[in-house]
Amino acid sequence: MMKKKSKKNKVVKDNYFKQVRLEMKQVVFPKKKEVLKYTCATIVIVLLMIGFFELVNLVLSIIKGWL
Repeated sequence: MMKKKSKKNKVVKDNYFKQVRLEMKQVVFPKKKEVLKYTCATIVIVLLMIGFFELVNLVLSIIKGWL
């Protein structure tokens, strides 16, 4: 016996994909220059954080050596 596909299920799927398409038309993707700027800023911040935590680690290691 074959099961029939319900119309309701098809309508829900069609409606969902129409809404997805409409939403994707509203998405504004960043330009290449913006992506480069944000990437550089992220790398600089990460490097600064690495430096900060390495400095804290060094200070705590020195303090631990004294105790």
